[in-house]
Amino acid sequence: MIDQIHYSQETGVFTWKVRRKGRYQDEPAGSLQKNGYLLITVDGVRYFAHRLAWYWVTGEDPATGIDHRDGVGANNRFSNLRPGDQLLNVQNQRRPRSDNSSGYLGVSPLGKRFCAQIHHLGKKHHLGVFDTAIAAHDAYVAEKRKIHAGCTL
Repeated sequence: MIDQIHYSQETGVFTWKVRRKGRYQDEPAGSLQKNGYLLITVDGVRYFAHRLAWYWVTGEDPATGIDHRDGVGANNRFSNLRPGDQLLNVQNQRRPRSDNSSGYLGVSPLGKRFCAQIHHLGKKHHLGVFDTAIAAHDAYVAEKRKIHAGCTL
């Protein structure tokens, strides 16, 4: 594989060293997936670029997983990657899920008002009911910064 692609730690970009089907030498490798991660196929084997970058630099397969510090799945600069489990990945979430009707993380409508809540160590914590979604979200962010110290939200 090392003879086919090159990785730049500074840019986080993998490029092809050789021309291959429909791809040119020095062209960026991989394709952006719907989930925001970059997927690279080498010799018929698919790799997530962030896992490949970690292995490329450290020589270690990350057993627990890799987290993007800035929450951007396509930003594979080595300085943006850190080992982390699913819990850390969820704590680093910056956007609400697509089925979130309030449009804000940690906020759900409650009649004409908005409820703020956060999950921590498997338990849901109620943060209060607010007149606006923004006020509820502010309460969520403040609590998130307290209990998830590694979070940069």
